Amino acid sequence: MNICIDQGNSRTKIALFRRNGTIHKTFMYKHFSVMDVERLFSLYSISDSIISSVVNPEPSVVNALHRLSRTFILFDHTTPVPLENHYETPETLGLDRLAAAVGAVGILPDTNLLIIDVGTAITYDFVDKAGGYYGGNIAPGIKMRLHVLKQMTKKLPLIEVEEDELLPLFGKNTRDAIAAGVIRGVAFETKGYIRTLEERVDKLQTIITGGYSPFVVRNVQSNLIYEKHLVLKGLNRILEYNKPCEAESKS
Repeated sequence: MNICIDQGNSRTKIALFRRNGTIHKTFMYKHFSVMDVERLFSLYSISDSIISSVVNPEPSVVNALHRLSRTFILFDHTTPVPLENHYETPETLGLDRLAAAVGAVGILPDTNLLIIDVGTAITYDFVDKAGGYYGGNIAPGIKMRLHVLKQMTKKLPLIEVEEDELLPLFGKNTRDAIAAGVIRGVAFETKGYIRTLEERVDKLQTIITGGYSPFVVRNVQSNLIYEKHLVLKGLNRILEYNKPCEAESKS
């Protein structure tokens, strides 16, 4: 099996992929250590690995993955990927954004794609049907917007919003006004990107992912494809693309 590791600022998400590309098992860690690497390799038939990190991964983790894997990829901006990257500064492009784009193309090839990742920040990225990645935009995430309203005002409270809430168009109390303002604001933002791209390209499909995406899906009420493990699926495609047998077939 392949092990794919997506290391963020606050948690590490991991998936084990079978040879046919399906997910066997997923894990989440607050702190991912070399002991966790060795334990996973001892429990499962893992042969190949890839790690993507927004922070500097621990050298001991990288060394263990390299030592235990037949093929190991430390994903960065120099790693070959199965799409054409038109970003002007690829060295500054978030690796999670690039992996999500690769994952989306794997799910819907030959399709114009809007990829939305609703996490700490919200990213909107575009890949055309020829497999060209043309960048996108970064906006404040839902939790960030809620906290900023509290921090930048004197009287507005910090509120919690449930992901299955279907919010009113206009709130009739302060709590609902904040919740609807933030969640529906993101929903209208999302609809605006979809509508604008639909006017410019044919047969657009929108794929949404990220921990806060259920908040948006329920309130957008549009034709969104929800894929929880989009980044991990992209990392698996990148790993497969860079295996020696793939490299030989490309040359």
